[in-house]
Parts: sequence; structure tokens; C-alpha cells
Amino acid sequence: MLKETFLKALVAEDVGRGDLFSRISSGKPIRAYIIAKSDGVLAGQEYIDAFAKMYDLTLEWKKSDGSRFSKGEKLLFISGDSKTILSLERSILDMVIHASSIATLTDSYVNAIKDTGVKLLDTRKTRPLLREFEKYAVRCGGGINHRMGLDDCLMLKDTHLQTIEDLDVFMQEVRQKIPFTSKVEIECESLEMAKKAMKSGADIVMCDNMSTEETMKVVAYRNENYPHILLEASGNVTLDTIEKIASTGVDAISSGSIIHQANWIDLSMKVE
Repeated sequence: MLKETFLKALVAEDVGRGDLFSRISSGKPIRAYIIAKSDGVLAGQEYIDAFAKMYDLTLEWKKSDGSRFSKGEKLLFISGDSKTILSLERSILDMVIHASSIATLTDSYVNAIKDTGVKLLDTRKTRPLLREFEKYAVRCGGGINHRMGLDDCLMLKDTHLQTIEDLDVFMQEVRQKIPFTSKVEIECESLEMAKKAMKSGADIVMCDNMSTEETMKVVAYRNENYPHILLEASGNVTLDTIEKIASTGVDAISSGSIIHQANWIDLSMKVE
């Protein structure tokens, strides 16, 4: 239902009170296709499949979510009424381009650390009302979702910590009130803060904007004293720095840039 609501809103935004071309044209069966005009990784199949059910379209996928494609390849053939396909052309393309662009950049980050065993995570830095869609695209690119929202993990960031007088006492109260299965992550900017977070009972400690040297000290301390605690590194993560960050021994690296820095790849729709 969430996908259908999203898709209906997407179409309403573009079609408005009705496609003017549909008003003056006669419908007939056609077959269209999406062709790649640049290399990339496909994402969007899950949403286009839902579109097809809603608007009586027949799809023939040549690539699937998570598959790499090359410039010149035909990714999808769409059969149906000409009025429907032409009215939905931009909506379909926008979804596949947007999702595939994120998946393509995510794949590059994942590939940079593929031999380290470190996981690549996304963040909550998503476009308003597009979080589910953009995080789906991250998964297609091989990344792993971090929090979907404030309700599935308690993260204490620097702003939260400023309001807490005694972290140990606060954490005792947390364990009595949040769901049993929910984890607690604490954002730390130094080794000393990381030690306090581990002592207080954090499940995950984030090394936020730490130098690689400082992060390695946190890893060493964790390994010796709290081996069950997960470590996440975040801040200034780029394709140039991610491999060095992964070499520190953290369990995961989170980056908002895999979503908000993704440049749109080039796809086009043609009618046979």
C-alpha cells in the first residue's frame, strides 16, 4: 500500500488534471523500451513492477535490480496502451534514473571496501518523503540501511548528549523504557567519549569525524574491553577516504553522500 500511495502521488504530480496529449489522441497498443546512455547499476524494478499492476502494463526486464549495465543496453521493454505509456513515461524514467543513480554510486563505495569485510551504511540524510525509496536504491547498490527513522534505534547524538546530565543513569532508564530489541548507538568524537559510551552500555559506538589514528585507538580499546560492541565510523567519507577508514577495523562506515551526492545517470525511453 505504501508503494501504491507513493506511485499515485507521483503520477498526480505530473499528470495533474489530465494529459493533454491523451485528450486529443487515440490509444493503440505500443511497445517502448528504456535504453542506457551511460553505464550504471539498475534500481527501480520493484517500483515499476507495482506500476505495471496498477496501469495494466506488460514488462520484459533485461536487467534486474542490482545488475550492472553498459551504455547502449536496453534495460526494459514496456507493452501497453499508448496513452498510458506516454502519460507515465517521465514518471517511470524519473524513478529508474533516481534510484539507479543512487545504486550506481553506492556500488562504487561498496566495491572500494569489498575486501575489508566492513559494511557500508546509509543515513537519514534523505530527501523529504523519499526515504523509503532512496534507501531501497541503496540496497540495490549493495549498501545496508542504517536507521529508517527515530523509532527503530535510539541514537544519542551530540545534541542529545548536551541535554543528559548523567549518561550512566540515563542509560539505565533507557533500558527500562525502549523496546527490548532496540539497540542504542552513541555518537562520540574522541577516545575518552567512546570509553564512556561503552561503559554506559551502548550497543554501537559511532566514531564521528575522528582521525584514522583516533579511530584505531577506539577499535583497540573496544577489542580489549568490549568485543561485543559494534563500531561505526562516519564523517567526511568519500571514495578517496573510505578504504583508509575501513582499514581502522571498524565494523561499518556510514555515509550520506551515497544518496545526496549521486549524479543522475542518463537513461531514455523510445517507442519501437
